[in-house]
Amino acid sequence: MSLILSKQLMAQIFAHGEQAYPDEGAGLLLGQVRGDEKHIQQILPLANTREDGARHNRFLLSPQDYLLGEQTAASLGLDVLGVFHSHPDHPNRPSEYDREWAMPWFSYIITSVYNGKAAESRSWLLAEDRSAFEAETLVVDVPISAVSGRK
Repeated sequence: MSLILSKQLMAQIFAHGEQAYPDEGAGLLLGQVRGDEKHIQQILPLANTREDGARHNRFLLSPQDYLLGEQTAASLGLDVLGVFHSHPDHPNRPSEYDREWAMPWFSYIITSVYNGKAAESRSWLLAEDRSAFEAETLVVDVPISAVSGRK
């Protein structure tokens, strides 16, 4: 499976991580599945609802956030395909906490943000048995028309 998004959407993910710094920022990935490719067409940045003091290394999206994501995606003819979040001053690898709360099939883009500046993103998929994450191919710098299927 590959995750495909435009550089404009990646820039929005970077900006959200930078705005949330020194806390983790998070949101949902909205798009369509075509064959073995997930095409992200929109992101839905959300507030980190984790309690104060834990937001620097944990994020929490509420059930209402997921409902908003489903409703927003449905109104656009899309699906919720995953989650993006930032790791302030930490590598863009999933933590044990990330694994415990993740869902198989969802894509998880993690962006490292060092000293308030987004550095790099990687995408991950949780194994069906929930034992570990596997790296997912992340394709960025695709014109938005190619991602959306519009000309």
